[in-house]
Amino acid sequence: MVKKAIQSRILDGTFLPHQKISSESELMKEFGVSRHTVRLALGDLVSKGWLYREQGAGTFCADRQANGAVAGPGGQKNIALITTYISDYIFPSIIRGAESILSEHGYHVTLFSTNNNHETEKEILEKILAGSFEGVIVEPTKSAFSNPNINYYLNLERQNVPYVMINAYYDELEPLYVAIDDEKGGFLQTEFLIKQGCRNIAGFFKTDDIQGVKRMKGFLKAHRKYRIPIEPQNIITYYTEEKESKPAHELQQLLALPEKAVPDSLVCYNDQLALSLLNILREKNLRVPEDIAIVGYDDSFLADISEVKLTTVKHPKSDLGREAARLVIELIEGRKGAAAKKESMQEPIIFKPDLHIRSSVKAIEEAHKQ
Repeated sequence: MVKKAIQSRILDGTFLPHQKISSESELMKEFGVSRHTVRLALGDLVSKGWLYREQGAGTFCADRQANGAVAGPGGQKNIALITTYISDYIFPSIIRGAESILSEHGYHVTLFSTNNNHETEKEILEKILAGSFEGVIVEPTKSAFSNPNINYYLNLERQNVPYVMINAYYDELEPLYVAIDDEKGGFLQTEFLIKQGCRNIAGFFKTDDIQGVKRMKGFLKAHRKYRIPIEPQNIITYYTEEKESKPAHELQQLLALPEKAVPDSLVCYNDQLALSLLNILREKNLRVPEDIAIVGYDDSFLADISEVKLTTVKHPKSDLGREAARLVIELIEGRKGAAAKKESMQEPIIFKPDLHIRSSVKAIEEAHKQ
């Protein structure tokens, strides 16, 4: 327990190289352990290069970079790739895109998944800071919220380990990032429905990630541009932990409204959500697009597997991964860490969204016929 706490404080930048750490007495009092236990913990950390002692002065945080404690074995070049998820939805495509470029340049990739959880993100960042990584590609966790792990990213900067963010970014860090213009994407989803004659549009957005917040902003902008009033009950927001239950419940509530108040179309945070909502519409014997239209986001493989082919916003997926990989390699080879971003010529890469039109929205000609 004592060892882990001291290591965490080194990794999050609480203890900087050559800074004196807490005294034995202070550690005994803090953790409620004996002096013998504290000395065993400190001794082990000294032997492993985390700390060093000076006779009569105390125990200090070691400069592990200078001591070669974080050097890769056999000169291997390592990159950490952190995503919120690894094996499902669009993430394998993003990962493959990044790996294809990194492997070409001789980098070994280690994958991590936060499951969109801040505590897991912290544990991963500690592993990276304690390991031997040349750079990091990271998808932020719950990027719409203030991040409790900012100190770990600042410590990456202090150690001159460059990082590039994908899909989203922590605004307070002003990092380099590669993403799609999600506000424009949400606008395109909604504008297309409006142009097909839809006027009572419900939007479903996951708002613990900045992508969902921006897509909702685009949804609102499209309504304002075309002067379409928005019913408050037609904006449904949810968090990651609620994604399996709240959108489905809210859609059922909307469908139970009087006939004139039932939405004529749905804008979905992503294709994954669109498919789950399609199941509910099917259970209610509602036809898509005849009775209700639906638009997804990401142009994932899911857009084609249902009997209703989804109109959806295209996501760059592999291209996003490749660009993030190129960017982090440039930072590594140029020795420009994230802290030096403002002095570098590099800027964030933002992909323009486009709509892949399929059959989940009725064409305007068909709407007029009926």
